[in-house]
Amino acid sequence: MRIERIALRDFRSYEVAELALGPGLTIVYGANGAGKTNLLEGLYFGCTARSFRTTNERNLVRFGAGATRVVVSGGDQDGPHELAVGFVPGEAKRLTSDGAPVERLSDVGHRPLASVFSPDRLELIKGQPGLRRAHLDAFVAALWPTRAATRRAYHEALAQRNALLARVRAGRSPSDALLPWNLTLAEAGVQLAADRSAAAGRIADGFARRAAELGIDGAATLSYRPRSHASSAEGLASELAGRLDADLARGYSTHGPHRDELLLARDKRELRAFGSQGEQRLALLALLLAERDALAAERDRPPLMLLDDVMSELDLARRERLAGELRRGGQSVVTATELEHVPGWDGDDVTRICVP
Repeated sequence: MRIERIALRDFRSYEVAELALGPGLTIVYGANGAGKTNLLEGLYFGCTARSFRTTNERNLVRFGAGATRVVVSGGDQDGPHELAVGFVPGEAKRLTSDGAPVERLSDVGHRPLASVFSPDRLELIKGQPGLRRAHLDAFVAALWPTRAATRRAYHEALAQRNALLARVRAGRSPSDALLPWNLTLAEAGVQLAADRSAAAGRIADGFARRAAELGIDGAATLSYRPRSHASSAEGLASELAGRLDADLARGYSTHGPHRDELLLARDKRELRAFGSQGEQRLALLALLLAERDALAAERDRPPLMLLDDVMSELDLARRERLAGELRRGGQSVVTATELEHVPGWDGDDVTRICVP
């Protein structure tokens, strides 16, 4: 689905807002504080029912209002489509696709995929491993939607095993009660690790190439580092059983795919620890562009790219490379304080939206 229009009601700073997107690159420009980032967040919220800026969704509702609603409309080869997300603090979100209620937008086949760059998202590169695991899992689900169930199954089994560990520690259950959960966790865990490894393999070369194009000095690499190298559920279950004493001492499962890492490095030095702010920024861009390439090849549907304040810390050469890439295919929305910050802004194929 290509997005043609978004309508916001009582979202962040907007009482009512509606805007039309172009089929390629759209530039949203205006002064700092005008609400450009809020528009990008609204687009993402309408596509995913989540915010990329906060986990406290009460902040999404305009001050003084009781609810917010975002409607994203567009079309594909099958005709027009509409996604809507309504949110009242303290209540479950109301999600609809073409007017029909749905439980998750991720289950909607025509839902546009969305990829976000924002200064806050640098935590994906320099933050804790859990952020990169979650991002990799989201990419797996975008590449192969049916495999999203594996991650859910793994985390449900992990929660059950951790709860049972607490009961064993308290003397309310025998330790052998963990054996069935070891195998259940391992069955999902082996598949989850295989999915992550395959997904990382799809973007490793693309990440290195995009990083070089954006100007990262040295060899940029992306690799998946699993905690376990077991090739079967029985092997991982055996490893879990062998770590029972450590798990009981700590009160949680210390081994398995929930401890894995996605490593981003330059010349074999982790960008998380040794990369400069500029290198981390370019690495995030390289990662998102590599994922876009992989999704376009696998599913013939590159994600909607939402890039907030991406040009401000890039030199002219890197701006030109990035702008040229964004104009080559797929939909992108870029924010800027000045149109001139985006090379090619005056092209006939570029849509320009001023936020007063």
